[in-house]
Parts: sequence; structure tokens; C-alpha cells
Amino acid sequence: MAKCNISFFIPHVGCPHKCSFCNQNSITGQSDIPHGNDIVNTLNKAIQEINTADRADAEIAFFGGSFTAINREYMIELLSSAQPFIGRGKFGGIRISTRPDCIDNEILCLLKEYNVTSIELGCQSMNDEVLAANERGHTSQDIINASELIKKFGFRLGLQMMIGLYKSTPETDMYTAEEIVKLSPDEARIYPVVIMENTRLGYLYKSGEYIPFSFDCAVKLSAHILSLFENNGITVIKLGLHASEVVKKDCIGGFYHPAFRELCESEIYKNDIIKMLNGFNNVRKAVISVKPKLVSKVTGQKRSNIEYFKNMGIEINIVQNYEQKENLRLIKIE
Repeated sequence: MAKCNISFFIPHVGCPHKCSFCNQNSITGQSDIPHGNDIVNTLNKAIQEINTADRADAEIAFFGGSFTAINREYMIELLSSAQPFIGRGKFGGIRISTRPDCIDNEILCLLKEYNVTSIELGCQSMNDEVLAANERGHTSQDIINASELIKKFGFRLGLQMMIGLYKSTPETDMYTAEEIVKLSPDEARIYPVVIMENTRLGYLYKSGEYIPFSFDCAVKLSAHILSLFENNGITVIKLGLHASEVVKKDCIGGFYHPAFRELCESEIYKNDIIKMLNGFNNVRKAVISVKPKLVSKVTGQKRSNIEYFKNMGIEINIVQNYEQKENLRLIKIE
């Protein structure tokens, strides 16, 4: 079951740079910033609506801006307002997102004092050329330094990366993923680029200077990175933007799909079936046993995986098995 975090968005507040892809008002759907009374009112309501067991595993989350770069008085107002809602029978702690170059010993000591438990860094790329081209204002070394310091202080570390940025390639994005694995975060978010109106990336896209790679490439690459992270014990807590996070009138291109993660998972299962069939000659039919909850993902959207193998001359039949431990099992081949 997904954690029922209570999230507050603080668009643009504290950000010392406006990155090429950023239009926080569109992504969050709001421009007003929350204050202490908003935090208290929302958390009082959440306490009533979320059962005790789920609350213990949930966090109060401050997203949207660079939390550790906002005005110190305002940051402490937000953190202080959340304190009565942390502890036994309440929420498990506080989660924040921030920039790699806005982390140091002093700020981490302060966050510890206010029961922050998880810190997510928007690293986006580990390639310095890509970071500079997208006006991130920090380097890959800043990401490394901040990640190591966060882990040293005992916080849970989350790293966010983007796929398909201006000046990036599938190879540089794969390099970013491999470098993230080396940093051993607890969690990761993978954001295929969504091009928004009123951003520099949008301007570059309209002018023809920025040409994203294909949607199919983005799915295959994201699927590969998802597997890489999960195989290295990194929980991918998000892959792609939710429908509620995209204002369609402001979205002018990129890799948005309302079920992007499922597309990637279906790609992974397609590759698993290919591996199962490797070594068999002249396969005409195969029966694959799967866990019931995975049937739609193994089949693919609009039966895309079944059609893929059909075009190769192979008839794939999917059967459900409630007892098996493996996700997939090859049970018959002709």
C-alpha cells in the first residue's frame, strides 16, 4: 500500500534559479504559498481521516520549492506548525525536497531538530553540460557532496532525475542513472520531461533548437532505469507525472502519459518474455503463467505485448496463477 503522505506545495519560493523546464505554478496547480495556519488546519483534518496505522508510516511533505533555501523565518514557521502532528499516534516525520547546493551541516542540524526524516534532492542529471544547459545552477559534484552528507546525518535520501532534458541523450541519461546507483539512495523519482508553456525549454522546443528523442525511446529508457534502480534496492516512488500535476493547456510536448509507469512495466515484462524464449528455436506458441495482478501489465496496453510477439510469428497465451511466487513462468512452448 502506498504511503499516505500529506503534501504541501511551495512553488518557486526559495529557488535561486529558474530551470529551463520549470513552471511550478502549472505543475502544482497553485501559486499561493501555505502558511502555518494552513498546515495546522490541513493536518487536523488529516488526523481525523487517516487511521492510526497508516499515519505512523506517513510523512508530512513540503514539496515544490527549494525548502532549505527559503527564508529561514518562513521555513521554521512551516516546520514548527507541523511539530504537534509528529510522534506516537500521529505522523512519522517530515519529508522535504530541495537543491543539492542548498545543503550543509548547519541546515541538516536544524532539520534534525524539527523531526525531518527524509530529504529528496532534485539532481535531474549527473552530466555537467546538461545541468548547465538547463540552468540548474549546480554541478554533479554538488549532488555527490549533498547526498553523502545527508546519509551521514542519518536522513533517508531520495534522488530525482529527469529523462530527455535539453542537451541530454539516452546515453547521458543512462549515465545519470548509473551514477545515482553509486550514491545508494533509499528512493528515487524518475521524471521524463514534460515541456511546459512559458518555460525556456518550451521556447527552445518551439524554435526547433530542442528536439526530444522519441516517446518510444523514453519508455524503453525509463523501463531500463526502473529495472536498474529496483535491482539495486532503490525504491522508485514515482515514474512520470500524475494527471493531476499536468495542466493540459500548458503542456506543449515531451513524454507525458497518464499511465507512464505501467507502459514501462509492460516493457520490462515484454523483455522478460523475450529472455524466457531465448534458446528455443522456431517457437510458434508459448503459454506464460503470471500472478493475477500483473495480467494487464504483462499483456500490455491495448494488448501491445501480445501484438509484438504476434508480429514475430509467436502466439502468446497468458494464464493466471494465484499460487506461484514468480511474476512470470513459462509453462508450455511449441
